[in-house]
Amino acid sequence: MGRHEPAAGRRGIRTTIVVTAAVLVAAAGGWVTVARVTASAGCAQEDVVRVAVAPDLAAAVDRIAHGVAAGQCFRFEVEDRDPAAVASSLAVADGTRRPDVWIPDSTLRLRRAKAAGAADVPVSGSSVANSPVVFAMTEDTAKSLGWPGKTPAWQDLLDSPVSLGMPDPGSDPVGVSTLLGVAKALPPGPAAAPAFAAAMRRLAPITLPGVDDLYARLPGAGSSKQAVSAFPASETSVLRYNERAGVTATPAQLVAVYPPQAVPSLDYPFAVLGNAGRAQQDAAAKLLTALLGADGQAVLAGVDVRTPDGRMLFGHTGDTHVAAGPQALSPLPSEDALDQVLNQWAKVNTSSRARVLIDISGSMNAIVPGTGRTRMALTAEAAARALDLFKPTSESSTWVFSTNLDGDHDYREVLPMSPVSVQLATGAAQKLRDLRATPNGQTGLYDTVLAAYQQARADWTAGRLNLVILMTDGRNEDPHGVTREQLLDGLNALQDPRRPLPVIAIGMGPDIDAGDLGAITAATGGKTFVAPDPAKIADVFYGALAGLSCPTPGCT
Repeated sequence: MGRHEPAAGRRGIRTTIVVTAAVLVAAAGGWVTVARVTASAGCAQEDVVRVAVAPDLAAAVDRIAHGVAAGQCFRFEVEDRDPAAVASSLAVADGTRRPDVWIPDSTLRLRRAKAAGAADVPVSGSSVANSPVVFAMTEDTAKSLGWPGKTPAWQDLLDSPVSLGMPDPGSDPVGVSTLLGVAKALPPGPAAAPAFAAAMRRLAPITLPGVDDLYARLPGAGSSKQAVSAFPASETSVLRYNERAGVTATPAQLVAVYPPQAVPSLDYPFAVLGNAGRAQQDAAAKLLTALLGADGQAVLAGVDVRTPDGRMLFGHTGDTHVAAGPQALSPLPSEDALDQVLNQWAKVNTSSRARVLIDISGSMNAIVPGTGRTRMALTAEAAARALDLFKPTSESSTWVFSTNLDGDHDYREVLPMSPVSVQLATGAAQKLRDLRATPNGQTGLYDTVLAAYQQARADWTAGRLNLVILMTDGRNEDPHGVTREQLLDGLNALQDPRRPLPVIAIGMGPDIDAGDLGAITAATGGKTFVAPDPAKIADVFYGALAGLSCPTPGCT
């Protein structure tokens, strides 16, 4: 099963090839271990080559790897792994074993992992297969647009009243290719920019983390949420869905609508990571040769992917639901070009990547007149409720700050960066409500803002409104930290017009220095909101977040 198929239909594969007879053992939790005859008795040692593969190709790569390793002094451990999870584990060590070879679904995964800090990941690899990005639509939707007598166009779909879904371009290569395809479909000239914004607004309302989530929202799929009748997907996932629809109670098959001009497809790059030893590199070279050979390509064709050049889609010549003819290839644009289109998406879609800084200094224990509650309690409640204001595809983390909270550091992370949907499902709102102020703590404002901004700049993510949100009732009180001038110099040095990162400051109570907060936010292109009455902190916080939904003049 593929990365872009309904999650319920996927199954993880972990293959270990050792010197024994073939035995199949089903492990609890969905992993499968296969033992096969491979190495010759004369081997002094057996080298292990770990291969992480996108689920679309895992079964085929496993089969080909078995043939390559037969009679050799090495074995392959092939793991069916989600590309996003691999990218995350390579960028930030999480205890997961690092592979020697990685075959994700897209070269974009390699780029993003490299940019996130995975130094041993190359920015490109040798494509071993290909799957075009298409719009998958129900047969009823396709018929309403003239199919099968007429092949609908992307623009026909965008102009129709059909319920559309979209995989988040901030995390899914299919979403990125869709935006590039929509931009190419528009006629050039002064009207192109507003037309592109309108197209993005058309796609934005039902934006879900990935294509799997969209398959689960098809009519008849059993979801209680609004159904979607068309959405971007890989050709491979459409073919596999249709194969199941022909033999199960799955609703009618899907029709694939191809982009009017070539857009980056899923190219399944074969990448040898920098940590691979010489023996692993040599074995990997043999595997790559086998994957690209005639026999290997025949095996890969069996899992509904095309040849790397996009020409061949075997077994579907008479299938009216797809176009089996050659599909032109398009390389990924430069990082600057990608950032530009994803920044435009972020402004329309308003999915955020926010680092929230909450003051827990001693003054936050002050009782707010007329409420019977402390500033801390009101702030924590506002932050907890605000999670519902973010889109589910948004990401956030929360730091608290005072003085010397973590050794010499004035700040401490209490919620790590993760999707808001995950945080809500794992009790983050209650964790925020449980925050308590430090009885004798001072306000380590400058050190915290600078550290948070440096971190947010380091992990800035395209396709998001990257933000630092500061909530405080005081002014800097740490004489041992950076000065105001050092803070502003540091913020100015970190500015990048192509990658905006504003600080949104929310000050409450009579003790704040509004001018100080204003200087901080102005240096980053942000804004300061003031609530002289701490009882109004929730209204101010929600108003600040609501303003993010229309960040550019004239947007609606």
